[in-house]
Amino acid sequence: MNMLDIRPFAAGDAPALHAAVRESIASLSRLFPWCSADYALADAEARVAACIAAWRDGREYPFGIFARDGDARLLGCVGLNRLDHAARSANLGYWTSEAHRGRGIATRAAAWAATFGFRELGLARIEIVVLPDNIASQRVAGKLGAVREGIVPGRIVFDGRPVDAVLFSLSAGTPA
Repeated sequence: MNMLDIRPFAAGDAPALHAAVRESIASLSRLFPWCSADYALADAEARVAACIAAWRDGREYPFGIFARDGDARLLGCVGLNRLDHAARSANLGYWTSEAHRGRGIATRAAAWAATFGFRELGLARIEIVVLPDNIASQRVAGKLGAVREGIVPGRIVFDGRPVDAVLFSLSAGTPA
């Protein structure tokens, strides 16, 4: 699968998001509190509406990763959030559905989103924050050329409590 369509979410994307999340409940629910066994189409509709509003307001820039084969299949998501306009920085997050992992999709989409952040948003720094046992996401960060800055104690909240995370960064001059 070489051709990807990475774009902001549109109103009609909820069924595709719902299908991708449902396909990956087992792995996504471990990482994302919004992803639960009862994830419904209404949840996907609300998420798509929130993504559209975030774009409109400039709060964050979520993208859907779609197969460019005439199919409305969502392969995953990538986005920039936690924007700090004063520091010209943001967080880069990504996930792919279970059926599409291990094909370089997350790496290509994350590189595209990082380029968007540097070129379109004028960011100087992009951080990637990963749980220490999420080896696949750490591999993606490494393939992007991100610098592993180390483990930051209590950096993210996971299962309702602060936990350590591995911090990677990209700078405007870093090739993504």
